[in-house]
Amino acid sequence: MARPADLEEVAAAADKKADKQAYENNKLHKRLCRLVGQAIGDFNMIEDGDKVMVCLSGGKDSYALLDILMTLRERAPIHFDIVAVNLDQKQPNFPADVLPAYLEKLGIPFHIENQDTYSIVKRLIPEGKTTCSLCSRLRRGILYRVADELGCTKIALGHHRDDILETFFLNMFFGAKIKGMPAKLVSDDGKHVVIRPLAYVKEADTERYAEVKEFPIIPCDLCGSQENLQRKQIKAMLRDWEKKYPGRVENIFSSLSTVVPSHLMDRDMFGFTDLKADGVANPAGDIAFDEEPCSTPATGTIPLQPL
Repeated sequence: MARPADLEEVAAAADKKADKQAYENNKLHKRLCRLVGQAIGDFNMIEDGDKVMVCLSGGKDSYALLDILMTLRERAPIHFDIVAVNLDQKQPNFPADVLPAYLEKLGIPFHIENQDTYSIVKRLIPEGKTTCSLCSRLRRGILYRVADELGCTKIALGHHRDDILETFFLNMFFGAKIKGMPAKLVSDDGKHVVIRPLAYVKEADTERYAEVKEFPIIPCDLCGSQENLQRKQIKAMLRDWEKKYPGRVENIFSSLSTVVPSHLMDRDMFGFTDLKADGVANPAGDIAFDEEPCSTPATGTIPLQPL
C-alpha cells in the first residue's frame, strides 16, 4: 500500500504536469492569434463592417480558423460579423448532425447548404480516378452563390502556410509556373474577396490546436476519393527538408513575399525587351561575372516561430 507521502508526491507531479500543459496550450493560442492577426493586418483582409463567411468543412484547419477569428473579433478595434457556412455534399456516412450541434453550442450564426454534388461527381468521373478537381469546382460555385445570398463581403478559407507552400511547388514542378496560393485575392468570378487568415500558421500548430480544443473532426475521405499523390509527395519533401535543414522551409515561405522580377525571366512582368544601359549605377542590377552570394535576409522575413 502506498504511503500518504508517496501519494502526495504523485499528486504534486500530476498538478505540475497539468500546469505545464495548460501553459503550453495558452502559448499556442496566443501564437495563433498573433499570426492570424498579423496576416489580417499585412493584407488588410478584414475591414470595418465586413461580414465574413467562414467556410467550415469539419476539418482541423477550418475549425481553428473559426475559433481564432471569433477570439480576434472580440479584441479587434473594428466591427465585423462572422457566419459559418458548411456545404453538405451528401457524401455517404457524412454525420450531418455534428456541425449544427457544434455551431449551436458556440452560439454563432451559421448556414448549412445541402447540395448533392457527390452524385454528380460519381456520375461524371470514372471509377478509380481522382474526383477532387471536379468536386472543388462545384463546391466553389455553390459557395460563391451562398456568399451572395447571405450578403457576405469576404470569404475566409482555412488554408495554412503548408498549403501555400505545397501549392507553390506543385505549380512549379507539375505546372511549369511560379504561382502560389495568395493570402487575399478576388475570386475568379470577380464578385468576391477570398482571404486566408491562416496564411502564416504552420499545419503542425493547427493539428495540435485541434487536439487541445477537441474539435469534432469529420474525416475528409468519406467520398472514397484517392488522395492527391502529387501533393502528398510535396508534403513529404517539405517535412524532410524541415527535419534535415531547419529554417529552409521558413526561408522559402518568406521568399514568396520578396520577389525580384528583374532577376527572373517573365517578359510580361519585366520589360527585358526595352531594357537599355543608361549609365546610372543600380545596386539591384546584374553583378555579371561574380557569383551572386546566397545569404539569409536580415530583415523582412515573416516570423513563424515563437520568440
